[in-house]
Amino acid sequence: MPFPTPVFAAQSSASADLGSLPEWNLSDLYQAVDAPEVSADLKESLDRAKTFEASYKGRLAEMAKDNVPALVTAIRAFEDLQDLMGRLISFAGLVYAGNTVDPVSQKFYGDVQEQITTASSHLLFFTLELNQVEDAVVEAALQDQQLAHYRPWIEDLRKDKPYQLEDRVEQLFHEKSVTGSSAWNRLFDETMASLSFKVDDQDLTIEPTLNLLVDPSPDMRRKASEALTATFKANLGTFTLITNTLAKDKEISDRWRNFSDIADSRHLANRVEREVVEAMVAAVRDAYPRLSHRYYKLKAKWLGMDQLNTWDRNAPLPDADTRVISWEEAKQTVLSAYSAFSPDMADIAGRFFDKNWIDAPARSGKAPGAFAHPTVPSAHPYVLLNYQGKIRDVMTLAHELGHGVHQVLAGPNGALMAPTPLTLAETASVFGEMLTFKSLLAKASDPQTRKVMLASKAEDMINTVVRQIAFYTFERKVHSERRNGELTSDKIGELWLSVQEESLGPAIKLNEGYETYWTYIPHFIHSPFYVYAYAFGDCLVNSLYAVYEEADTGFQEKYFDLLKAGGTKHHSELLVPFGLSAADPDFWKKGLSVIERIIDELEDLDKA
Repeated sequence: MPFPTPVFAAQSSASADLGSLPEWNLSDLYQAVDAPEVSADLKESLDRAKTFEASYKGRLAEMAKDNVPALVTAIRAFEDLQDLMGRLISFAGLVYAGNTVDPVSQKFYGDVQEQITTASSHLLFFTLELNQVEDAVVEAALQDQQLAHYRPWIEDLRKDKPYQLEDRVEQLFHEKSVTGSSAWNRLFDETMASLSFKVDDQDLTIEPTLNLLVDPSPDMRRKASEALTATFKANLGTFTLITNTLAKDKEISDRWRNFSDIADSRHLANRVEREVVEAMVAAVRDAYPRLSHRYYKLKAKWLGMDQLNTWDRNAPLPDADTRVISWEEAKQTVLSAYSAFSPDMADIAGRFFDKNWIDAPARSGKAPGAFAHPTVPSAHPYVLLNYQGKIRDVMTLAHELGHGVHQVLAGPNGALMAPTPLTLAETASVFGEMLTFKSLLAKASDPQTRKVMLASKAEDMINTVVRQIAFYTFERKVHSERRNGELTSDKIGELWLSVQEESLGPAIKLNEGYETYWTYIPHFIHSPFYVYAYAFGDCLVNSLYAVYEEADTGFQEKYFDLLKAGGTKHHSELLVPFGLSAADPDFWKKGLSVIERIIDELEDLDKA
């Protein structure tokens, strides 16, 4: 029986209100899951990986010392293989994200994942052995102009050296990931996609249910919250097991690698110093009363309440624009904002629409949320959305297209150096949001419209900064407690409520059932401690945007240089042209002061 192929062809999903929503065309990767090129490339990946291992294993120290051109050839071959295997796993992952409950997609994703893991196990020796070469030998070899091209990658690689294990242990960790963390990730995805939430007489998936939390009707928001709680509670055992298992899995890895702090592996991957992250977290937590506590007190007053219920946190404000925004309007809104900053930026973003690189409809079985997947430099990124016509969906489009532009510009660095550390990966996305917001704000025709827009922006920034640091604090508590033994659902819920109470403040009532809301956050499962990158990016962009507003000329060129760098430069080096430093204690306060000033203006408008 042939595999179904509709998900890979360019399509559109029509809605009377939203207009025609695009579905991505994955044929730039492969035509279909049963395309002969897929099986051919899987075989080629394994064959070439075995040949690579036979050709170079045990020879790298000798080549670094006596035959640098051969080492350059080896790195180029390694990079080419990363691109080939990345194309395969990207395709499989995107197919799976399009329909995580389809048995064909599930099997295809699982099979490709297994085969790529097998092939890449033959390449595992390369980076491990390269790190065993003496520092002086590596430095001498890097005087070769062709090898010097890979200096950023080699230097980043050597930062991992203190934490790498003996080759056979590394291989065991690598091969068992398919039946370990990756399998638990997949269980989470498939469980979440299959859940049903009963709202009145409707059985909804998670995205439409979460969307009801921004419904103008308080009764509908309450019903959606109750539906979420009921389903989360019914599946609490599964999510508790997944969380306990993955936290233990990470603890084992951290212990073997001698990481001293539960988040150090993430900091290393992000190429950011622990002290910088700790300074940011401390600054944000110290600002909770001036940010979220103050804002939610204002919002409760606007809604005529002493305390907001948890389901009112993202409720639309009185007089807010709650109309459904068509896809075409969303597209034009974002592209015009991008174009005002840089026509080149708008041109790159425009490709995503013109060439069907976006999958927009909210479909049953589709992965929730939104993302921009870079795939590989020899192809291009793809964007997944669950577009439902809210103003937040327009901002999400601006956010993900920012990622997409960044990924396109970084692509020429190649498969080894295009990927950007998470701390900088959020820069272009948050900047794209800010451009779009400022463009809309400039068109605000009266004080009330301006007030609603500023409130919406304050809310988004609180969700990006305060909420994400609260998430990070929650993760730290969970992983720390897990080292003392398994956590019950009640204990995890207790930890969740403790950080929510601290971050949200007294103006929000933590209703019964809210203790289960940790269950649906995918970042906790897929990328432990990822979440602080959002706060890092938001504070960074606030400072960057201030430089942009004060600059006469030249900002766009510097900004594009930052994006084009990909993973070739440390954040400290990239911020120098803008006169910024994340190591400066005042850096985070400056970023947070932008949010404070918005809330100041809201308070002034409220008094007027």
